[in-house]
Amino acid sequence: MTEQQTLHEEWAARSALNFGPVQGLRILDAGTMIAGPLAATHMADFGADVIKIEMPEIGDSMRHWAPVKEGQSLWWKVIGRNKRLVTLKLSTPEGQDLFKRLAAEADIIIENYRPGTFERWGLSYEELAKINPRLVLVRVSGFGQTGPYAHRSGYGTVAEAFSGVPSFTGLPDGPPTLPGFPLADSVAATFAAMAAMFAIYRRDQGGTGRGQEIDVSLYEPLFRLVESQTIGFDQLGIVKERMGNRLAEDSPRNIYRTRDGRWIGISASSQRTFERLAHAMGMSEIIADPRYVDNASRCAHADPLDAAIEAWFAERDAEAILKIFDEADVVAGPVLDIADIFSDPHYRARENIVSVPDDDFGTVKMQSVVPKFAETPGQVAWAGGSLGRDNASVYRDELGLDEAEIGSLKTAGII
Repeated sequence: MTEQQTLHEEWAARSALNFGPVQGLRILDAGTMIAGPLAATHMADFGADVIKIEMPEIGDSMRHWAPVKEGQSLWWKVIGRNKRLVTLKLSTPEGQDLFKRLAAEADIIIENYRPGTFERWGLSYEELAKINPRLVLVRVSGFGQTGPYAHRSGYGTVAEAFSGVPSFTGLPDGPPTLPGFPLADSVAATFAAMAAMFAIYRRDQGGTGRGQEIDVSLYEPLFRLVESQTIGFDQLGIVKERMGNRLAEDSPRNIYRTRDGRWIGISASSQRTFERLAHAMGMSEIIADPRYVDNASRCAHADPLDAAIEAWFAERDAEAILKIFDEADVVAGPVLDIADIFSDPHYRARENIVSVPDDDFGTVKMQSVVPKFAETPGQVAWAGGSLGRDNASVYRDELGLDEAEIGSLKTAGII
């Protein structure tokens, strides 16, 4: 038996079983691109029954994003995993009627259209709550549902800029720097999933028995994470500036190049971690140097301290440095690229990358479920599949449509 056949048999056995801490939760993923759909993926990874709704013929835009193999988006395989896939044109009265029928049995709906779109389609929370008062509606948008910018198009790049994070990210003499992946979308998706479960807890354990509407913008989760910035400006007038890989609050903290061209990151703000670093580098004398006696002093004299550490790194290869640091319990680690990650023993031991059954390529590898649950772990049962793959099972088996009705809706471009 081949590895592919074995994996498919394991998937078939697993998919027949309930798994995860939110098994039985029904979610309608009416989002597009990353932020809304990724929030639904997080919950699908832990056992929620997620029905992903896409436009007929077109599908979610993520189906067309690189990297692409043989015409299939590999990104879609990840963000579409563990979901049942149906097509439905929500801008039509017939599509809205079918959506409301699905909403009647749902726990959570996630959408990330421009504010006002769901209202225009007759799918406001007020209308949906008439059908299902237990429903939680999570709305993800660039600037939120309210405020003077609510009408603006919301993309992660714009949200990242608006959050303020790029203003202090990058080199001092360089431009503000954006992350190399959709950070705002990904963080907002995580906040959206968290918020949805808060609302479910309130509904089921807080005594209300009712759902509610949740407003998640793309920029606010990032703004929330830069905790000290607001109070620092309020109380001290501090405007954080770009410092490369350094931190104004932490020294030494940087990425250092080794003799063999690799990079290692260290952080040693506490006195104990700094002293361990100094001893490991054979530079114990700097511990008593007045410039480096505590973290505040080290931050004030970060330039000469960084120069000394850089020189030490430049004379040694990465593996030798990491061995020294590991033995001395220094807080340090190599900068890994994805090729390094695939061969790293820690990633392998924690099963951070898993092989997943896929309709197009047999099996594909992707990130495993995060975080790890001891009693009710999540899993990746299947990769994102073809457009409308589950139309028949959802519309026929769950809504009770017959083959003629399904055929008519398909011909009309509704599904």
